[in-house]
Amino acid sequence: MGESLRRPLDETFPGARPALWERARAEAPAAFGPDGEWVLHFHCFLLRDPMGPTVLVDTGIGTESSPASSWAPVPGTLTDALDEAGLSPADIDTVVLTHLHSDHASGTVVDGEPVFPNARHIVQQDELDWLQEGPMWQDVVKPLQNKETLDPIQGETRLSADLRIVPTPGHTPGHQSLILGDNELAVTGDVFLHPIQVLDPSIQYVYDEDAETAAKTRTAFLRRIHEANGTLATPHLPKPFTTPQ
Repeated sequence: MGESLRRPLDETFPGARPALWERARAEAPAAFGPDGEWVLHFHCFLLRDPMGPTVLVDTGIGTESSPASSWAPVPGTLTDALDEAGLSPADIDTVVLTHLHSDHASGTVVDGEPVFPNARHIVQQDELDWLQEGPMWQDVVKPLQNKETLDPIQGETRLSADLRIVPTPGHTPGHQSLILGDNELAVTGDVFLHPIQVLDPSIQYVYDEDAETAAKTRTAFLRRIHEANGTLATPHLPKPFTTPQ
């Protein structure tokens, strides 16, 4: 699933050299539309550990009436994908929301009811303090609070022996990512939005809440994953899994 965004790429990701854009187009052509625009893809991630919880990372764009419906290609297909994996929403133990933008958390609640009724929903407290109002607060946060399934955390938190949540601020103040093992896999949220940021993590994104902090987070994050020969699981890149070169 993809959505073309028409703002010029050199405005969306300022500072990238023309040669870098050429390389990105060659290595990830599905990130570019026929007129050179950014094609934004949407992925969620399921982590199944026989010795730990079944974890869903982000819930995507949601239904036709979700907060993301004003701009994203709703409806999302998350519940269908879970069904193909042999799971129902009730089988999810933990939902980790990397951040509270509508394309990452709109599939959490439908018609005021949590889609994943047995799951704790983990969000950084800094993210809640930053949001505080708006459609995502009313349509997602408040229903989770009312059902007592929202689990705010502060800082790094371990979900199992091999899985931990780490703060990755910048895109939003309370942005968080997941690390499997010794940096073997990183589910990044919007630390990386476009393939060009994997090629050069210093490239900023115009809609980051704090672009400088985001670039520092991204650079350090990529270094750790590269040194471990690990894999990035990225929601918006054409291929959901990328091994940095």
